[in-house]
Amino acid sequence: MTDVTSAKSARRPHHWRRDLIELAALFTAVAVADAIANLIGHQPDGPYLLVASAVALTATATFHTWWARRHSHAPPPTADGLISAHDSSGPDRSTDRLTAAAHAGATTGAGAPVTTPTAAGPALSTGETVLWRMRTTVRDTPGSLAALCIALARHRVDILTLQTHPLAEGTVDEFLLRAPAPLQMQQLSRAVSAAGGSSTWIERADAHDLVDAPTRILGLATRTALDAAELPLALRQLLGRCTIHSLPAVSLSGRATGETAPVEGVLEETVMRLRDPSGGAITIERPYLPFTPTEFARARALIELDARLGPRVPRSEHVLTLPEGNEITVRRADQSDLAAARAMHDRCSDQTLRLRYHGPVRDADRYLDHLLSPRFGRTLAVQTASGRLVALGHLLWDGDETEVALLVEDDWQRRGIGSELLGRLVTLAIEAGCESVYAVTQASNTGMVAAMRALALPLDYQIEEGTLVITARLEATPVRSLPPYEQAGR
Repeated sequence: MTDVTSAKSARRPHHWRRDLIELAALFTAVAVADAIANLIGHQPDGPYLLVASAVALTATATFHTWWARRHSHAPPPTADGLISAHDSSGPDRSTDRLTAAAHAGATTGAGAPVTTPTAAGPALSTGETVLWRMRTTVRDTPGSLAALCIALARHRVDILTLQTHPLAEGTVDEFLLRAPAPLQMQQLSRAVSAAGGSSTWIERADAHDLVDAPTRILGLATRTALDAAELPLALRQLLGRCTIHSLPAVSLSGRATGETAPVEGVLEETVMRLRDPSGGAITIERPYLPFTPTEFARARALIELDARLGPRVPRSEHVLTLPEGNEITVRRADQSDLAAARAMHDRCSDQTLRLRYHGPVRDADRYLDHLLSPRFGRTLAVQTASGRLVALGHLLWDGDETEVALLVEDDWQRRGIGSELLGRLVTLAIEAGCESVYAVTQASNTGMVAAMRALALPLDYQIEEGTLVITARLEATPVRSLPPYEQAGR
């Protein structure tokens, strides 16, 4: 039995008292009314006074009922009231941010949005919506963020996530927004500017941005810990659209380049310079949006993690059977394979090396240490059952672009090895989030041209003085299935 049921049962013995009191009050009222009626009714104007009293009582009861229905509930607080309440909370900006986000329809992470009716219209409808990433700078005063959030709510914009980047003057707020599809970026920018936001930057977002910042950063740290080649990609995903250059301390000719950076790094508006754990410096540029101290600290922490873990490449092997029955193994390669790669160079003809490196053959060995470094990309090696390297495939990070390059030993060419390597490299590029890959070769290299065409991806061709650049756009179209070699991972 519940407490409510018990309470009801406990009061039942006392109901007769209440009924007796109500009955006594009724008889008393009747007696008083009869006395007044007799007193007034015997007067000359008595009946008229009784009718007038009844009309007055009826009018009074009607007015009281109307007034009670209209003012029975207190009106909801206005937007100004919310801001005033937060303004009186003092300098604790975290309280201001949490409360303002709650009143503006914010949600945590990728959960269901909490919508709030506003003066401009009803709650966010279930119609078509789009995702936006927005950054804006607001004054670091209580109530400034509340005004911004309320301005967004008036346009039925739902705040999904919010990050803050404190600056010396003001605070950079980064939002992930869900907005009605008809709302244009210019309208959103004007609303933010009117609410006190400045230096506003807006771009379209997608479902991948719904992951909250701590989870995304931990995921990037895990990827970096497993594979040293992931560091440039992790930095790009951490900082958005930016250009990353790894500048070695020693050039390909063996001379010192003088490229270095202080241990603590350097932050200059839209440029970061950080010390590369493998030597040299890592330069990160983002001309359209200055970096914040928070982003600088995150990037430096990710590079420090890479430095502490040292060189590392995931060890995975895939055994393939070629059409003629020979088994080969495809695996990741790094600088520990330098001696075997040089031996393969010695077995390759000058023509094969010339097609690969587009220059004097004597310079080929100088590139190997650079190409095998995980800092500049990923390398796949093909080795025979006896352990001899017969082919190399490189996926190289080149600023905002990605290059693919192949080298197959003469005796192993035209067996499908190049196509196999290229397909795997493109798959790695898709997994890394690259938008396109390009290959630089000569117009006479029909093997490379055929391998690129076999990917069944949109291709762009540029040719100048015999040098051919083929760019494959990595759209949603999957890479064509490669030859049905028998394979097993181990």
